[in-house]
Amino acid sequence: MESYGEILKNAREGKNLSLDQASRDTAIAKHYLEALELEDDAALPGEAYFVGFVKNYCSYLGCDADYILKLYNAKKIQEAPIPTELLEHHTPKWILPAIIAGALAVIIALVFYFYYGVFKIPQKREERARIIAENQTVHTYEFSSEVLTKRLYKGDLLLVPDANTEDQNITLTVKDTLGQLTVATPIGNQVVDLSEERELDVDGDGANDIILYLSDISNSNPERGAEVRMILKGEDQRLAQAETKPDESQISRTNVTPSEIILEDNRAYPFTVQISFRGSCLFRYRVDRQEKIEEYYKNGDVITVTPSNAARLWMSNGNALSVTVISDGESYPLEIGKAGQVKVEDVKWIRDTDGRYRLVVVDLD
Repeated sequence: MESYGEILKNAREGKNLSLDQASRDTAIAKHYLEALELEDDAALPGEAYFVGFVKNYCSYLGCDADYILKLYNAKKIQEAPIPTELLEHHTPKWILPAIIAGALAVIIALVFYFYYGVFKIPQKREERARIIAENQTVHTYEFSSEVLTKRLYKGDLLLVPDANTEDQNITLTVKDTLGQLTVATPIGNQVVDLSEERELDVDGDGANDIILYLSDISNSNPERGAEVRMILKGEDQRLAQAETKPDESQISRTNVTPSEIILEDNRAYPFTVQISFRGSCLFRYRVDRQEKIEEYYKNGDVITVTPSNAARLWMSNGNALSVTVISDGESYPLEIGKAGQVKVEDVKWIRDTDGRYRLVVVDLD
């Protein structure tokens, strides 16, 4: 919109008139003329005076007074405040309940998602109830000439045929399944460590009667029990290889040479080991010289570690996980083992006699 103040000012300056000269000629105070040209309505004494000043000043300058007043009135309308009733916003009554209902629906959906999907509370409760039920039930197992694989819980009974008395058994009792398997025998408690194969004399006659191999146990939760393979002494098979007997080449390489050379370089540098679980497995690992970490992992769990020099991996079920070594921008999947196979492996840098560094995998007994 055109400015009436600019019109008056331009008309005055077009006639080369100063405000002082215009004030003397029109008998209108100089500050009122300035207020007209600046459109400063507050500096004028009132509406009636404004109209009179405009008509006199327009007559003096040769401007159209009606057009100036029209512009003035248009400006007043434009600057007038909007009526309060036009500013009031009437919110429909259904909006607030709809917002509350929507928020509640989202909250309920999130609760269900975290309860069932993320934290899996019902599944964990069911697993907990199953473990408690297993622990509260006393199982009885009898040794024989066949390899028997069982998960033992505190209070379970193991029956060993008495070689000195026909049709009689020697009863062993599982006393503890935390970190180590402790079995009470007539001659005292016997302790078996994880991945250990023990020949036990249970009647004190100086001859070993049974072989126990501990393949899975927890250091933090005794309710998980202990998975063992057991057999009467005197059988040819060894329990650590009861399911799969490796060939002679594999045995000769154990603890002697690397079972696999991943890469070689003129220096050693950090590498990454990624362990992905596709089944339940007790797994323990140590990075460099740090403390060992042990947990019971399930399908879908993933561990990633970055050793500077070495990582040692203990696994209770070789088929329950896959291991990938990532170094120098390349990925190297490792062959671990078969179902139920207990393995211990080192992934580490070694320096060979030629001065070269080799990142190797070493199978340990």
